[in-house]
Amino acid sequence: MHDEIRLNKYIRDSGFCSRREADRYIESGAVLINKKIATIGSMVKSGDRVYVNNRLIEPEEQKIYIAFNKPMGITCTTDKDDPTNIIDYIRYPKRIFPIGRIDKDSEGLILLTNDGDIVNRILRVDNEHSKEYVVTVNRKITDSFVEEMSSGVSIHNTLTLPCQVERINENTFSITLIQGLNRQIRLMCEALGYEVVNLKRIRVMGITSKGIGVGNYRELSSKEIEGLLKATKNSSKTQETSRAKKKSKQQRKHNPSVRYAKKNKKHSRKNKNKSPIRSLNKKKKKNKKKK
Repeated sequence: MHDEIRLNKYIRDSGFCSRREADRYIESGAVLINKKIATIGSMVKSGDRVYVNNRLIEPEEQKIYIAFNKPMGITCTTDKDDPTNIIDYIRYPKRIFPIGRIDKDSEGLILLTNDGDIVNRILRVDNEHSKEYVVTVNRKITDSFVEEMSSGVSIHNTLTLPCQVERINENTFSITLIQGLNRQIRLMCEALGYEVVNLKRIRVMGITSKGIGVGNYRELSSKEIEGLLKATKNSSKTQETSRAKKKSKQQRKHNPSVRYAKKNKKHSRKNKNKSPIRSLNKKKKKNKKKK
């Protein structure tokens, strides 16, 4: 929080109500700052405690989004026991965590945030959010290499999804993925007889590493944040839908009345053709045979 902030804005930023409604609470004497009745125009300083109708009001945590150009040798982990962890390297003043990872022996763009909701939206393969890399290999790139990399390569007992591959020069190419399998690009190259000499990520969705020195970071601009949130807006619906389906399935599984209804339905299908008349006719035929 800034050194001072107007009271009605402080209440609005907490998500409690609008600024206009906050003014009404203040005018009615329902707002206290450090247990003292506040007035219109009151300012809130860092460390002050604000109450509305005896309820403690705290501003929502401001969302942080930063772009970091990771150097080689840094691990994308929040584990403080790892001396190469990305958090200690950046030393950002507030709690953040990486969105995804880049191999320790690779470099390039990685986003960090304190917004837990956006992480899965970006990382889910189904949402098809792209990441672009520039890769240098140990020998000349052939047309067949480009074609096979583009079509998909078998690694981790699975065939990688089709991707965009473009040759930059004799030993360097760019590749755009929507997947994030462990060491995916290196293993794809190895499967085709190539060894990665250098691997750098240069883009995540619409955000690039341009202008960020290796080992440096910058906060995303409001325009970039808006684009990021807009691009992932429908992703949350995909996730919520899958969760809803899973929840519905679990409810059916554990709901006795549903199981009973299914059992009755199955039983009625079995006996659908067993009418009393047919049963009687069968008995008559049996009696005739006995005679």
